[in-house]
Amino acid sequence: MLKFKLNSVDQKTKARAGVIKTDHGLIETPIFMPVGTAGTVKAVHQRELRNDINPDIILANTYHLYLRPQIEVIKKAGGIHKFINWERNILTDSGGYQVYSLSSSRKITEDGVSFRSHIDGSSHFFSPEKVMEIQRDIGADIIMAFDECTPYPCDYQYAKSSMQMTHRWLDRCVKQLNKTKCKYGYYQSFFPIIQGSIYKDLRVQSTEYIANINADGNAIGGLSVGEPPEEMYAMTDLVCELLPADKPRYLMGVGTPINILENISLGVDMFDCVMPTRNARNGMLFTANGTINIKNKKWIQDFSPIDEMGITWVDKEYSKAYLRHLFVSNELLGKQIATIHNLGFYMWLVREARKRILAGDFNKWKSQMVSSMDKRL
Repeated sequence: MLKFKLNSVDQKTKARAGVIKTDHGLIETPIFMPVGTAGTVKAVHQRELRNDINPDIILANTYHLYLRPQIEVIKKAGGIHKFINWERNILTDSGGYQVYSLSSSRKITEDGVSFRSHIDGSSHFFSPEKVMEIQRDIGADIIMAFDECTPYPCDYQYAKSSMQMTHRWLDRCVKQLNKTKCKYGYYQSFFPIIQGSIYKDLRVQSTEYIANINADGNAIGGLSVGEPPEEMYAMTDLVCELLPADKPRYLMGVGTPINILENISLGVDMFDCVMPTRNARNGMLFTANGTINIKNKKWIQDFSPIDEMGITWVDKEYSKAYLRHLFVSNELLGKQIATIHNLGFYMWLVREARKRILAGDFNKWKSQMVSSMDKRL
C-alpha cells in the first residue's frame, strides 16, 4: 500500500516536502521522474541511472511497451522491474497522451480509442479496461488512469465533453482494477487524472470528481500542451487548493527547470518530462546559471568543465570544447554526456528545493534560481 507523509509545508509559498513509501522503497518529494518511455531512459545505462543520477522513481509508458516488446515478453520476464533490471520505483503512464499525439491515426468513442501503431501501421484498440489489464501485466508501482488529453487551444464544449468522458472512463478503470489483482507480489497504486483544459469551472469539477475517488494520489493532466506558462500556473494553483493535502500531487509532463520550481511553490509533489533527455540529445544543457547550446561556435575553444557545480561525474570529466566537438561530429557519446548532465541537474534541483523547504528558505532561494536560470549562456 502506498503511504504518503507530509514532512513540511513552506511558510511563504505552498511548497511541500514529503515522503512516499511503496513496496519498492521511499520517494522523497518533491521529485522529478526521468522518463524511460520504452523501458529505458534514453542514452543512460541503469547503472549510471542508479549510481550517478540516482532517482527514486522512473517512468515507463504503457502504449510503447504494449507495442514493443509486447506485454507477453514483460510477463515472462516477471514484470517490468525484472525485465529492465531496476529495483526502485516505476510509474507507468496510461498511454492516453501518446494516443492523443497520434491525432491523424486515431478515433475516440465512448468505448475507447482505435489507433494505428506508429511502428507498422497495425490497428489496435485501447479501452479503460484493457489499459488497466496491460498496466497490471507491466507491473509498475504507480499506474495511471486512461484519460483523453485535450489539445490547446480547445473550445469549451469540447473540453467539457472530453472531461466528462474521462470521468466515465475513470469509473470503468476503478471497476476493472477492483476485479483484478496485482500480479507480482507487490502493491500497485492507482492515480486518477484531472482534466478540463484551461477552464476554471471545468478544472474545479474535475478536481472534485477525482478527489472523491479517494485514490492513493492524484494527477493533473492536460497541461504543458502549448498553453502560456501563466495559464498552467493558474490551473495548478486552483487544483492544488482543492486537492486533499494528505495525498501526493503529480503534474504530468512538466517541464523546464523554472516551470518545476514555480509548480513546487504551488503545492505539486511529482513531475516528469522528456525535456532534460530530449533537449540533451539536441545539445541543450540546463545549468543553475542558464541554458547552454553546446553546438554554438562560442564553445569551440572553451576548455573549462561542462559545469563547475560538478553534480554528476561528467560535469568535471569533460570540457565544453570537447562536448561541442562530439556534437558537431555527431558522436553518440555527446548525447550520453549531455543526458547524464541534464538529468543530474534536474535531480539536484528538486532535492535542493526539498532541502530549502525543510530549512524554511525555499521562497528566497526559488526567486534567485528562477532569475539565474532564465538566461542563455
